[in-house]
This record gives sequence, C-alpha cells and structure tokens, in this order.
Amino acid sequence: MTTLTESTVEQAALAWLASPGFSVAHGPAIAFGQPGAERGDPTYRDVVLERRLREALVRINPDLPQEALADAFRKILRAEGASLIERNRAVHRMLVDGVTVEYRRADGSIKAEPARVIDFEDPQANDWLAVNQFTVVGAQGQVRRADIVVFVNGLPLGLIELKNPADENATIWSAFRQLETYREQIPALFDYNCALVVSDGTEARIGVLGAGKEWFKPWREVAA
Repeated sequence: MTTLTESTVEQAALAWLASPGFSVAHGPAIAFGQPGAERGDPTYRDVVLERRLREALVRINPDLPQEALADAFRKILRAEGASLIERNRAVHRMLVDGVTVEYRRADGSIKAEPARVIDFEDPQANDWLAVNQFTVVGAQGQVRRADIVVFVNGLPLGLIELKNPADENATIWSAFRQLETYREQIPALFDYNCALVVSDGTEARIGVLGAGKEWFKPWREVAA
C-alpha cells in the first residue's frame, strides 16, 4: 500500500502537466551554478527564465529586428506599477496585447509595433514548462520554495501549492494561506501570475491574484 504524502501529490501533478506536453524540471537542477542552470542570479531573486523568454520572442516575432525584441525583453522584466496589482495588470496587458516597441526602418522612419509574448494562434509554438521546488528569496531574505511553478515562454504564469490529504491539519485552505504568505514575502513571483491553484490531491481550487478564498472555485474536469 502506497503512503500518500505531499510529495506523492506533487509528482502526480507533474505527471498530469506532462501528459499534454509540458516539459518538467526540478527547481534545484536549474538553479544558478548547476549543469542545467536556467537561472542567472545566485541569490535566487530572479523569477523569469530569461533564455526561454528571449528565444520565445524571437520565435514568435520573426519579422521584428533584434533591437526591438531586446526592448520588449527589457519592458517585460521591468513591468511598471507602484503596487503588485498594478504590475500584474501591466504584465497582463503585455501578454494579451503584446509589448509596444519602436524601431527604425530602412527608409529611416520610426515604426511602432507590438511584440507578441504569447502565441495564442498556435499554442504549440510556446514553451511550456512545469518546475517543482522552485526557490525564491524575498527582499528581506525570506527563503520560500514553491511546490510547482508553471512557466510559459519563461514567465511564471501559474503557481500551484499542494498539501497532503492524509494530514487533517493540512487542507487546501492552509495552501491558500501559504500563497498569501508568498505574496507578501516574494511578490516578484506574482508580477507575472495569471492563475493560482491549491490542491490536496483530491480537491483543487483555482483563483487569481487578489481574490479572497471565496473566489477560489473548484477546478472542474473537462467532460469527455
């Protein structure tokens, strides 16, 4: 008989994400200094997988010059806003509408054009990655390790917090409270967030940044 643990739920969630085509990576294996490193900051304050973002911008915007793509990259990394909610809204606009960039054409004129961040017309053109045990360090030195972070084109768009269903004291609502702690201590991870999920392996709920627990609704299965 298999003992049900939080790790069991985590591995099941990763397998579920892998089935439709997500790549899967272990957080410590892509950390700075590792052979498969994808993070450039040894302090663990970076939350964007920059190589994947750069490659996606090139792939999705083949007609834009390099300087325009570099400008889009900088704007995505430096989302404007005095508060977390404002930065998150700014990122959402970039995801939906593209990042406005300007570049000089051959005739010397300046052209403004949106650089797409997500390819909505061809989902398979995007880079899909799920990373478990993703460590982020906050401004005050708090070390937090998210259970699963879902990256699309290098951006952490989804965050899944899991609890052990065998532990009566560890419910989906304790997972919700954990997300609230993360939001306070490592807000950079939420600048790009589009979906928050809490689950104990038998029940899952989904919500968005700023929503109270009453707005975290059951994750319904798609009817066959």
